Amino acid sequence: MSYQHLVATYGYPGVGLFVGLESLGIPIPGETILIAAATYAGSTHRLSVWGIWAVAAAGAVLGDNAGFWIGRAGGYRFLRRYGRYVRIGVGQIKVARYLFDRHGGKVVFFGRFVSLLRTFAAFLAGTARMSWRRFLPYNLAGGVLWSAVYTFAAYAAGNTLNSVSGTLTWVLGGVAVVVVVVMVILVRRRVDRLLGRAEAAYPGPLED
Repeated sequence: MSYQHLVATYGYPGVGLFVGLESLGIPIPGETILIAAATYAGSTHRLSVWGIWAVAAAGAVLGDNAGFWIGRAGGYRFLRRYGRYVRIGVGQIKVARYLFDRHGGKVVFFGRFVSLLRTFAAFLAGTARMSWRRFLPYNLAGGVLWSAVYTFAAYAAGNTLNSVSGTLTWVLGGVAVVVVVVMVILVRRRVDRLLGRAEAAYPGPLED
């Protein structure tokens, strides 16, 4: 079954659901469904491009918020209980919290435009105990802008963009992997300094 057939069958709710589930942390092709919906709207005019943008933006924001709260409630507790078995102790959790407190807004906003980060950024932000009040404006801005860029670009470009969307996804995924690897290397090189800063920022035991 093609993506455009899915769009023709399920319409706006299907687009919003796929985008929302991807944003929640489930690795499904929400971005590809969005592109297929926009090109379908451009070629058949059976769906409104504005309607597609609206449901995609809503799905992105709502999915991200659900992923954030799942991470804040379940992800954090999981690491507190079982993190030591994968060498993630209190110090490492404090470092993650420290980094998200200072750079979380950039991760949430720009992560929306990178395949791998788009799926997990909100969950990681919640797990690192990023403030929801700080998370929300970056999440809103990223979700609305991302959905607008992909919806209207695909609507204008038509089937050409739809045919290369898979390639774009792989390229952006590769870029995301490189970025993550570089970040891991940089964090490891500065781990002692970061551990000291994180401990100074959050002294004592972590709350459960």
